[in-house]
Amino acid sequence: MKTEKQIETLNILIAEDDADDRFFFDRALSELDYITRLTTTNDGEQLMNYLAEYPHDLPDVLFLDINMPRKSGYECMREIKGNEQLKHLFVVMFSTFYSRQINYEQEMLIKLHGIGMEDFIRKPQDFDQLKLTISKVLDRAAKKKSVKQQENIV
Repeated sequence: MKTEKQIETLNILIAEDDADDRFFFDRALSELDYITRLTTTNDGEQLMNYLAEYPHDLPDVLFLDINMPRKSGYECMREIKGNEQLKHLFVVMFSTFYSRQINYEQEMLIKLHGIGMEDFIRKPQDFDQLKLTISKVLDRAAKKKSVKQQENIV
């Protein structure tokens, strides 16, 4: 039973090409204490089409896979942050990507932060860790949404 950490529904969008990863993300989300609405897209091109088609229904948080067909998460991130209507989106990029070349991975993360990524998470292999990771991101997204709503009231 959900204890409802927040009153407002968090609108979540995930761009992920792996069906199993989408399934486990949805399952983990359903076990957390949040009121959410989840929308999924299967690749970067579908994500960008969705954002263009529904500009008045933007997500409170976008989970964006880095490695996707047709358009990578990095390409999507550059388009999102270059678009006046989208650049404020709370974007968390994620990947199973791991490089033994620490400098390469650090450079990639610096580059992603430089174009506006809020956070990067490595996809956890453990289901409980996945829930914890998603919960931490949703805590931040809920706080950001609350602050934004307070600013709009004033």
